[in-house]
Amino acid sequence: MDAAKNQILSQLKRDILPLQGFKKLRADNNINIGFRPIEKAFPNACFPIGCMHEFISNASSDIAATYGFIACLLSKLMQLGGACVSISTTDILFPPALKSFGVDPEKVIFINLKKEKDILYATEQALKCNKLTAVLVDIKNISFKESRRFQLAAEQSRVTGFIIRNQPYSVNTIACVSRWQITSIASELQDAMPGVGFPRWNVELLKVRNGIPGKWKIEWTADSFIEIKENIAILSKEVRKIG
Repeated sequence: MDAAKNQILSQLKRDILPLQGFKKLRADNNINIGFRPIEKAFPNACFPIGCMHEFISNASSDIAATYGFIACLLSKLMQLGGACVSISTTDILFPPALKSFGVDPEKVIFINLKKEKDILYATEQALKCNKLTAVLVDIKNISFKESRRFQLAAEQSRVTGFIIRNQPYSVNTIACVSRWQITSIASELQDAMPGVGFPRWNVELLKVRNGIPGKWKIEWTADSFIEIKENIAILSKEVRKIG
């Protein structure tokens, strides 16, 4: 009897997920972000695309870290083909810097707008374009109704959206499948070499629909994520062969 109940519950979960924005991905439309701990936090143990992700930056110093982490995700998404649109009121995103995260800046369309209503309109129209792979929008405040329009557009077109809320007046609930907060941590130089080390972040998955929130300290190097534990960089892969 218990086995029958468990089977019914499992089927209900599978039926509910698509209604909440987690539509089943085709085998050729799945991505591997290269960091299993984060992927396992989501339903179906894979990073969801064709939906909206929200990022909160409470300090101006965190916005660069947030863009850096998103650029790493973009480097995986862009492998599906297509272009990316970045919509903002500022020029805070430095195009040449995207190269260091594996993103070709010539494949990103940068749109700078001043009025919030224009940003909302341009974002929704971009999300409806199924020729795009991803849409980034930097907007301080957004209502649930407006975010719901974004989510519905992303579900229809299969475009992945990233909402970056830089010092919002209110961290209200919006229609995204996840909420993140990214802060930078000091990098470390290898073998006392001069210069700047690889970027490192505190990555917090604050909310995830039908998933498990979590925190990780990670480094981006050689086009892959490395988890940092007790000052030891551990590759996210289960085994690392040292030559």
